[in-house]
Amino acid sequence: MAFHANPAMYADHIHLKVSNLTRSLGFYHDVLGFRILEEYAGFAQLTAGGLQTCITIEQVNDALPLNPANTGLFHVAFLVPSRRELAKVLRHLIHLEYPLYGASDHLVSEAIYLTDPDGNGIEIYADRDPGEWEWARGQVKIESLPLNTDDLMSEIGENGWEGIPEKTIIGHIHLQVSDLEETGFFYTEGFGFDIVTRYGRKALFLSSENYHHHIGLNIWNSAGGASPSEKNIGLKHFSISIPETEREIVAGRLKSSGWPVKEEAEKYAVTDPSGNKVIF
Repeated sequence: MAFHANPAMYADHIHLKVSNLTRSLGFYHDVLGFRILEEYAGFAQLTAGGLQTCITIEQVNDALPLNPANTGLFHVAFLVPSRRELAKVLRHLIHLEYPLYGASDHLVSEAIYLTDPDGNGIEIYADRDPGEWEWARGQVKIESLPLNTDDLMSEIGENGWEGIPEKTIIGHIHLQVSDLEETGFFYTEGFGFDIVTRYGRKALFLSSENYHHHIGLNIWNSAGGASPSEKNIGLKHFSISIPETEREIVAGRLKSSGWPVKEEAEKYAVTDPSGNKVIF
């Protein structure tokens, strides 16, 4: 997928805090069909295929519940490789009677929405052909229209469920932030993402290499909100893949703008103005 490979910048890993690892594995492995790469001492690493971890889940002892007014994760969006694969996921969830809280046609993509057992938001989506995306003056048209589920389900035959498709990746990360403009400035001026859509005055969509969005930001519930505590369920951090030749440049740009950048295990770490930690 050209929008999720060099030279694009994109989220490739998310680390979530949960209250019960066994219960969460029952969701990510048994319901969604991710494969467990490793499980140890309150942690589990999962993949859609291969040896690349895309989700780490960590059990927090004496965990505090997710606070929807805090900053943090709005949802992590898993991009499946085709519309037919999205239909298979939807049919599987319907058969399990797993609750969905939304299904939308965004013009650039089609998506279904659910949460994990702790309330962490999950989107599963398939992109439409980029040739069908509507661009005007550097902005891409994104809507939230009802999903035509009957038409979507007509894509599939009798094949059974075999788990999340192996080529599934993190398509984008959508964050709750306290200040939309300040946090948007961090990702555009610091990392170099482009603003590709303003969704009213309360949401902003950012991308690299003309994708519809790699990062979403909103203040629908979190305007002026506080960062969650270490004990709160939710986002611990996420990772952005940056071309090797650009990493030092991005780190220098962030530092010169006043955002402290630390080195952690041969990578850089920085916290955005809304308290969301980013590894790159």
